[in-house]
Amino acid sequence: MDSFNFPVGYHTMHRIKIIDFQLNRWYSFGYARLEDMAEAAGRIKRIDDWKEEMIRQAEKALAGDRAMNAAFYFRAAEFFTLPSDPDKLALYDRFTDLFYNTVFVVDKIERVFVPYEKAFLPAIRVPPGKDKKNSAIVIHGGFDSFIEEFYSMACYFSGLGYEVIMFEGPGQGAALKKYNLPLTYKWEKPARAVLDYFELNDVTWLGISMGGWLCFRAAAFEPRISRVIASSIAFDYMQIPPAPVEIFARALLHFPRVMNYLAELKTKVLDQEKWGIHNLMYITRTETPFGASKAILELNDSNLHSELVKQDVLILTGSEDHFIPLKMHYKQVAALKNAGSVTGRIFTREEQGQNHCQIGNVGLALDVMSKWIADKSRCQSDNSRAGLGEEDKND
Repeated sequence: MDSFNFPVGYHTMHRIKIIDFQLNRWYSFGYARLEDMAEAAGRIKRIDDWKEEMIRQAEKALAGDRAMNAAFYFRAAEFFTLPSDPDKLALYDRFTDLFYNTVFVVDKIERVFVPYEKAFLPAIRVPPGKDKKNSAIVIHGGFDSFIEEFYSMACYFSGLGYEVIMFEGPGQGAALKKYNLPLTYKWEKPARAVLDYFELNDVTWLGISMGGWLCFRAAAFEPRISRVIASSIAFDYMQIPPAPVEIFARALLHFPRVMNYLAELKTKVLDQEKWGIHNLMYITRTETPFGASKAILELNDSNLHSELVKQDVLILTGSEDHFIPLKMHYKQVAALKNAGSVTGRIFTREEQGQNHCQIGNVGLALDVMSKWIADKSRCQSDNSRAGLGEEDKND
């Protein structure tokens, strides 16, 4: 498939924000039909209804010879399925089987498994479509992403002449499900493995969602990354909530038994908390809510090392992101005090890119990214031809 349609518009389909976002997510990436998502929204009352309805949508799509829709509806079904449910792995396998063996079987996808700590990091290489550029783009997600869900973005950049590498790091996709690699904040380690394996230099590094934190950690310790794009940022996960909540949370960390008790209480009465807590334990491979919380809170300002990032940086933020408050955008921009340059782009409701990762107008976000990459690559090339180093340019 040479190109995807990225529809414009964030649609209010469900009263529960996280369900509404997930319905928009697959449509916005070009994988779902709006009418299917709207129908599903009408049948889903709570998160517990999600899996069966999305499976129903997938089977209906298969019966209608719509394999791409079906594949991503199975992926959507997997998303809210609890780790203890055997369907979680079965749905993942069904999604990937359709993706590689049916939907995109004729595409020029090179599927690779990068050696990493006695295991492997799954990766996809998409070759440049035409007019090959000199540099490559590396893409990864964040919290619980799969590389396959960013394929439409990879095709967009491939069409512009870029070689695109997508990979799953520890805690993501098959790296977690097949190789049991838990999430780590030390993202320079998987980054180094990928760069070494593909023999890459002078790359543009794109991190999506939690990947917006991980990409800066990688750039801080990996000079082969020349340009960094963060589609959504977190900066410090402890600083996301309002100050009173942050103070209470920090105090609670000193009382693990109390924290575990309160978390277990939440899982019994709140569907979203039940899914969120168990999913966090699953991705971090920890056995208690306290252990999972400690693992995720390692994604903080101190461990990020923004001061070591010297690359050109582009940050894309939604003005009404329901996961990450706008204040985090400004904290991250201010912390990048040694970056070659920092470009901040805040998307608005009028642009339909106001939500997390610009869901609602992915096409506009890709246009902003591609123009920025071309501009920064051109500047770097001009400086190289003129024989200017960084110290010369700053004088």
